[in-house]
This record gives sequence, structure tokens and C-alpha cells, in this order.
Amino acid sequence: MRQEVRSYVAVPMGDPSGIGPEIVIKALHDDELKDRGIIVTGDEKVFRQFCERFLIPFPFDSVVTDIFSVQSEVNSGASRILFSEDLVDPEVFRYGDILANSGKAAYRAIGMSVELAQRGIVHALATTCIQKEALKAAGIKAIGHTEILGEMTGSAHPLTMFETRGLSIFFMTRHLSLRDACDAVTRSSVLSCIREVNSITSKHFLNDELPIAVAALNPHGGEHGLFGTEEMEHIEPAVMDARKEGIHVVGPIGADSVFHQAKIGMYKAVLSLYHDQGHIASKTLDFERTISVTWNLPFIRTSVDHGTAFDIAGKNVASAVSMVEAILIAFRYLEGKEKQV
Repeated sequence: MRQEVRSYVAVPMGDPSGIGPEIVIKALHDDELKDRGIIVTGDEKVFRQFCERFLIPFPFDSVVTDIFSVQSEVNSGASRILFSEDLVDPEVFRYGDILANSGKAAYRAIGMSVELAQRGIVHALATTCIQKEALKAAGIKAIGHTEILGEMTGSAHPLTMFETRGLSIFFMTRHLSLRDACDAVTRSSVLSCIREVNSITSKHFLNDELPIAVAALNPHGGEHGLFGTEEMEHIEPAVMDARKEGIHVVGPIGADSVFHQAKIGMYKAVLSLYHDQGHIASKTLDFERTISVTWNLPFIRTSVDHGTAFDIAGKNVASAVSMVEAILIAFRYLEGKEKQV
């Protein structure tokens, strides 16, 4: 008789100078994640130091230093595995500071998790927080998780989505200035993104009967050119093109109402055209439970959507709510995918 396959999620430690390791430790002690298979990647020293300092039980069943031992622990059914490398230099390590060594360690921890996914040991990543300036100090050009994961996996078009209490928001642009983000709104770019959102939601969302909504760029959708022409020249034509292809999409709809309408169940997802437009909506709804999901990677990726919180790092006061939520959502999408197979 075939044995039930157990799912594992990899969790890189994040920037060790921030709250990443702390929220991972606390998440592993949370009852909502009881009996879940979780493999953390990072440096054992960082986790032990924090646990010993605050008298917190060390949350791992086993600590291993090579990927073959990780596989062995998975085969044995271990629930909490730490895949550790010597990443953090104790001579320079400090909480709350931008350090090249911490940026390099965070980057390598992500790479270790990607290796687990590429070998099929895990099929999802739930990432913690990293610091862009620390990455830059370490000579790493990529400015965020999405870009790093895209480079590491050769994925050309990763697409970010926020999930907050059932509200799903996709982003056409992310880390661009507002001026550049407005310039990026073209008929072809909007149509391409609508197609991607449709493909993802059709595969992974349970309710595929509702339409996708495209947020307007300008106040009140531009009021027929009074406050901008992007809606008339680019967004509306892109929506019409998508409809001709059979995609169930509406818009552009004013950004002051579209997110509320999606929250109450009128749309299955909203396509936000720039970073803050969707961030403000989701984080106002529930800051701690705003989870970032990256699609178009070879694996499922979720993430907390808060920063490294250097001001409280190393003080044992950080909340793990977002980390727990990110891991739970990773399992939810992973298990939903398995049911479809």
C-alpha cells in the first residue's frame, strides 16, 4: 500500500541582524504549525544564541550540515529540521545594524532553500525578512526576494500577489519609482499581466467564476481624460483585448473602491498597477496577515511582508503572526496543488 507523502516547506532565516531568526523560532513553537514539516536554512549559532539568551527551548528535532542529511531526516519523518552552514561571523555580528556579512548570510540561506526545492525535498518556500542595504553591502545586485529567486531559478517573469484575509492583489510593477511605474503602464504590459493573473488564478484559486478587476491608475479612472489619459489609451484597450481572448476581467475601476469591492467578494483578484496602490489596501486591512505570494517560480513561495525591524531586533518582542501565516498559506497552496494532481 502506498504511503502518504508528507509535504515540507523551507524557511530561510532572513537577515540575522534583524528579527528573522526570532520570528522563525517563535513560529516553530506555535500550535498552528504543530506536526507540519518545516526545514529552516541558516546558521545554527544564530538560533542557539537567541534561544539561550531568552531561555526559549531550541525548536529543532535535528541539525544537519549537508543536503543529503536533510533528505535522510525527511525520510525518517522529522518535523523540525535545521539545515545549517557557518554563515555568520560572530566577530562582526550585531543586531540592528546593516552588515555585509548579514546580507551575505541571508542571501546564502535563500540559496540553501532553493537547493532543497530544486532537489524536490520541499515544494514551497516561506521567506522571512531581508535588508536591501545589507545585500548591497555584500555586493549582491538583486534588491529583493522576488528578484533573487528569479535569478536563482532562471524564472524570467515572477509575479507578486498579496493575500490578506481572502483579498488577493497582484502587482504589475513593484520596486519602481512612481514616475517609472506610470510609464510602465502600456496596453501591451497591462494585457500581458492580465493574461498571467488569469492563468495563475485559473490554476490555483477555488472560485474561478468571479472576474479579475484591474485597478485604475488615475483618480476616478481619469474621468475621461480630465485627470490623465492612461485609462483611455492603455488600460481600457488592454481589458477589451483580454475579453476578446475569453478572459473574465473588468476595469479599470477606481482604486478608491476596487479593493473594498474585492474584499466583499465581487472579484477573485485585483491587478494593482504599482507598489503602494495595493500595499496600502492590504496592509490597512490587516498588516500582520498580509502575506506576499510569488508565482511563476518552480515552487510556491510565500513571505512575510514586513521588514527586518532593526529597532527591536534581538529583544524578544517581535510578533510571529505574519511568519506563521506565511507558512500556513504555503501549505494551503501546496496541499491544494497536490489535490489537483
